[in-house]
Amino acid sequence: MGIADHEEKAARLTTVQCAVLTISDTRTEAEDESGRLIQERLREAGHAVHSYRLVRNDLTAIQAEVMRLLEAGLHCIICTGGTGLSRRDVTIEAITPLLDKIVDGFGELFRHLSYQEVGTAAFLSRALAGTSRATVIIALPGSREAVRLAMERLVLPELKHLVWVTRA
Repeated sequence: MGIADHEEKAARLTTVQCAVLTISDTRTEAEDESGRLIQERLREAGHAVHSYRLVRNDLTAIQAEVMRLLEAGLHCIICTGGTGLSRRDVTIEAITPLLDKIVDGFGELFRHLSYQEVGTAAFLSRALAGTSRATVIIALPGSREAVRLAMERLVLPELKHLVWVTRA
């Protein structure tokens, strides 16, 4: 099956069923610009946001919420926050053990694109994508600009294809 065949089959998936998790110890829903931006961009692209939650930066709490969403059978879970290097940033440590596969190119390309915008600080990002139980899980930084970049340049252009390949 060629690339054109994959793209055609992925295009048949009209709406991706999504959840958005903001991981933060300090933000409230009213202050959550990144979570709001993800939801807006998904809906503008014709996708459904079935769940939005604010979860504290705690490994057990993050894993429990991701597991709950995996049980719901959604196509995609997008997380924002907790991907940095501080002691409290545990999103990657929480999500990685739940993944069946890691999409290495996502983090690599995100850091490359970030480098073009912010310079060498881009290597501090631990943005990640992978799959678990035929669900795509994406972990983005908490910054609004990082979320904008990832959604516009990576997530939305490939989301249908990524979901289709994961569920094929």
